[in-house]
Amino acid sequence: MKKLLFISAVMLACYSLQAQSNYDSSFRFYYYDQKLSMFEKMPTPKKAVVWLGDSITDGGEWSELFPQYATMNRGISADHTFGLLHRLYEITQRKPWKLFILIGINDLSRNFPDAVILQNYRRMIDSLQQKSPNTRIYIQSILPTNDCFTQFKNHQQRTAHILYINNELKKMCTQPNLIYVNLYDAFTDAEGKLDARYTNDGLHLTGAGYLRWKEVLQNGGYL
Repeated sequence: MKKLLFISAVMLACYSLQAQSNYDSSFRFYYYDQKLSMFEKMPTPKKAVVWLGDSITDGGEWSELFPQYATMNRGISADHTFGLLHRLYEITQRKPWKLFILIGINDLSRNFPDAVILQNYRRMIDSLQQKSPNTRIYIQSILPTNDCFTQFKNHQQRTAHILYINNELKKMCTQPNLIYVNLYDAFTDAEGKLDARYTNDGLHLTGAGYLRWKEVLQNGGYL
C-alpha cells in the first residue's frame, strides 16, 4: 500500500504541473436535472439522514435499509464532485442531522487530477460547515473496483489514485462533526479488488453489497 501511495503522490505532483483543461468537468444532463428538480420539491423531515453521491448512492434503498431513520437519497447516477458542489445548496438549506457522502470514482474515470478532486472535497466541507454547522458529516472512502468485469473500463485501474485520495480524505476528518468512514477495506478482496460477492459489473453494488455497507455503518456506530 505504501508503494501505491508513493506512486500516486508522484502522479499528483505531475498533474499539478499541467494545465487543468484536459478533462471534462461538465455535469448537467437530463437525469441530473430531473433528479435535482425532484429534490428541490421535497420536504425536509426532522432529524434527516441524507445520502449524497453518485450512482452507488443512487442505487441504495436507504429508507428500507434504515427504516428507523428519516432518510433522504441524494444520489445521482454519473455525478462527480463538480456536480455535487453545484447542488450542495439543496443539502445545506435543509441542515440535516447526518450527511453521508460518497463521491469520486466518476471523477477518476474522467481523469480529474487527484488535487482537483481533493480541492472540491475541501470546498464541499467548508460550505457544509459554514452553512450547516450542526450537521454530522461522514466522508466515506471511495470504493475499490474490479477489472475482472468488462463493463466500465474507464473506472478501472485507478487503485493508486483511490488509495491516495482516501488517505487524504482521512487526514481531512480531524474537525468536530467530520468523520471518516473506511468502506474501502470492507469491500476489498485478497487481490485488492472490489469483492465479486458484492458486485456484478465491477463498479456498482448488488443487494449483498448494500447489506455489507449497512453492516459497516452499524458496526462502526455511525448509525
